[in-house]
Amino acid sequence: MKLNAVPFNLDATLCCGQVFRWERKGDWWYGVAGDKAFKIRQLNGEVEFANVTEHFVTHYFGLDEDYQRITQSINKDAHISMAIRAFWGLRIIRQEPWECLASYICATYKSIAAIKQMLLKLSQRFGEQTQLDGYDFYTFPTAKKLAKATASGLAACGLGYRARYVLETSQRISEGSFDLNSLRKMPYKQAKRALCGFSGVGSKVADCVLLFSLGKLEAFPVDVWVKRAILNHYSTEFPEEFTQKMNANRTFSSGEYERLNAFGRSYFGEYAGYAQEYLYHYERMQQRTSTN
Repeated sequence: MKLNAVPFNLDATLCCGQVFRWERKGDWWYGVAGDKAFKIRQLNGEVEFANVTEHFVTHYFGLDEDYQRITQSINKDAHISMAIRAFWGLRIIRQEPWECLASYICATYKSIAAIKQMLLKLSQRFGEQTQLDGYDFYTFPTAKKLAKATASGLAACGLGYRARYVLETSQRISEGSFDLNSLRKMPYKQAKRALCGFSGVGSKVADCVLLFSLGKLEAFPVDVWVKRAILNHYSTEFPEEFTQKMNANRTFSSGEYERLNAFGRSYFGEYAGYAQEYLYHYERMQQRTSTN
């Protein structure tokens, strides 16, 4: 698949913390999306892949988005400009909503490495096995399958207290009374309120699900990395008392979250979610570079 003038950075897209079930083996990235495993690699101006169609790759990696318009829209200052240049071609992946929701419920207060292990164990125990190039992969378990599990069975996959949240949410989804895809048609705030009605879903989880699976590119999830980026580079947008308090505390209240979230959405506009991902990944990589 020739990219021609379509900006795409596969490595940055898969390494920036938005997905958890991808692994690099040699030149290839292997992952599972929906009911199949597939592999993909990028060589110069081309993307090679196997076990999926070009249409699937284009949709999954958001290659049909107007990337030039998005980056021009969020390029508000020197700092975000450096982040965009550093990871030019990073895309927001369109994940399957149920897997994204369950994954981010599991992700609460966990490192990326721990999240990957948790989701792998969950998929091995409750998903369906498939193979590609002699490697074993597992589809993400459906809500109906997890709804029949027990809290102890889920906890055995490393979920801890999150087991109850995943169980209760999967039971509600599997009943068929709530269609996650219906949130695509709702305004951002209404869709966020609906998601926050699920067990184990707060503002950050809701924002992640809206951004990474439901097409709400204005969503602006805030974690400790994004908070750090905002305080380091946009502190003048807030009263000094607020920034001092935020700098003094690692965690933040729901009210403080909403204040940072509102800033991101207002400052960066309709594609604030893209800005968030650039700020998040750039902050993490800068920290990693400074400690090496």
